[in-house]
Amino acid sequence: MKKAVFPGSFDPLTNGHMDIIRRAAELFDEVVVAVGINTNKKGLFPPAERLALVEAAVADMPNVSVGIIEGLTVNYAQSVGASYIIRGLRNCKDFEYERDIAGANAALANMETVLLFAKPENQNISSSMVKEIAKVGTDRLAAFVPAVVVAALEEHFQ
Repeated sequence: MKKAVFPGSFDPLTNGHMDIIRRAAELFDEVVVAVGINTNKKGLFPPAERLALVEAAVADMPNVSVGIIEGLTVNYAQSVGASYIIRGLRNCKDFEYERDIAGANAALANMETVLLFAKPENQNISSSMVKEIAKVGTDRLAAFVPAVVVAALEEHFQ
């Protein structure tokens, strides 16, 4: 059984994330979306709320589950029995960062990283951009995030 972890802050979950999750779910027997805390970013939603939003968004995918990362991603992946880490790439800047992290994960835990390229329509979507758009109005967010996230952003910014 091939099991993979797709880690991220998912603050908030975007349509780009959802595309990577759907594609990973086709490639692996099981995918765990691992909601983590990025200490370099100020969070909009607390981890438990992000977890609930991701769970709602992936509810129609039977081989996808959601958890919260506490500690290193490789340790979390090992704790859930995963042998692979999934990462999405939007551009060459993402590649350089992910290449370095993949090398560290391989050295730490012999963990294989699988990189999935963002589809063209998702290459410019980032959680940071979504937050900026949401601050000034949520009427156009459906192009960038799942409906459950649009509702959460509307509630947060009202």
